[in-house]
Amino acid sequence: MLRMLDYPPVWLVGALILAWCAGWAWPVMAGVAGFTAAGWALVLLAVALMAAAAARFLRHRTTIIPHRAPDALITGGVYRLSRNPIYLADVVLLAGVILILGAHLAWPLVPLLAWVLQRRFIEPEEARLRAAFGAQAEAYFARTRRWI
Repeated sequence: MLRMLDYPPVWLVGALILAWCAGWAWPVMAGVAGFTAAGWALVLLAVALMAAAAARFLRHRTTIIPHRAPDALITGGVYRLSRNPIYLADVVLLAGVILILGAHLAWPLVPLLAWVLQRRFIEPEEARLRAAFGAQAEAYFARTRRWI
């Protein structure tokens, strides 16, 4: 049962719920125009990153689902800037929501989510890419940063 819940969106939703709880319990800067606008800008950036990355998966006809073996090594588009634009988008989305909610007690969730994503998903995915694509994957890893 728990294995079925071990997917990045579940971790993101959990972090968002905790951020909402922190904002509800102690809304330090909720509704401040500058923070709200910056938060929405980050949310829009995150959605754009997710969409651009998902489009690459569709174009290359490979799985977007973690824990599955890849059929292609995606290195173009947003993948030239980051090896993990969807995970980056998850973290950016969380930061944006924290700003929108004024939930500044929730800021520790941002590095915590990044750590969970890296340990639970990125590192195993990189191992699968190395196994499937060898030197081609290593060359991509050498020229493209994991996050940004």
